[in-house]
Amino acid sequence: MTPPARGDHEARRRDVSEAVWRVLAERGFGGLTLRAVAAELGASTGLLTHYFPSKRALVAHALEVLDRQAAERRRPATEAAGAARGLVALRAALLDVLPLDEEGDAGNRIRVGSWDAALGDAELTAGHAERYRRARRGMAELCAEAQELGELPASRPADDLAAGAQSFVLGLVVQALFAPGEFPPERQRALLDGFLADLAAGRE
Repeated sequence: MTPPARGDHEARRRDVSEAVWRVLAERGFGGLTLRAVAAELGASTGLLTHYFPSKRALVAHALEVLDRQAAERRRPATEAAGAARGLVALRAALLDVLPLDEEGDAGNRIRVGSWDAALGDAELTAGHAERYRRARRGMAELCAEAQELGELPASRPADDLAAGAQSFVLGLVVQALFAPGEFPPERQRALLDGFLADLAAGRE
């Protein structure tokens, strides 16, 4: 790998991003080092520091790569729901967070693994907080829609309903990652449906 010409910089940065993702997928955040990414690229660590002068810069970029992967990945439940609104759309969005297949499992393992790195750095913590805040805003819009349709009680703010739904599904993600035998996909779906039924009945 030779130093990139100016016109090649963005292409080379994409190569680096892809190498970062491969290292994350294989080793998780604990194995994300400049040396590991350089080896994946077939480059020297010295050349890699042209892009990332420190481990912290590499971690920050890895979180950006995670965001892109999340934005680009298929969302089977949401696609299946099509133009559905309200509670059906909320259920689909929550299903697509869960580790229900290999892709969902791998993505969630990487994201959960990133929490430790982010919690040790105020700026990275703020970035994670904003990511979850954006997700809650989207869920709150779906909750408000469901309230308008009479599917969810209007007595609670949509923001609170969304915060509860996000907290439930993230907790279920953690349970499923640590005990996949106890939380197979069919049980995850059943638990989510039970949560939403309670939410609709005003029991949550």
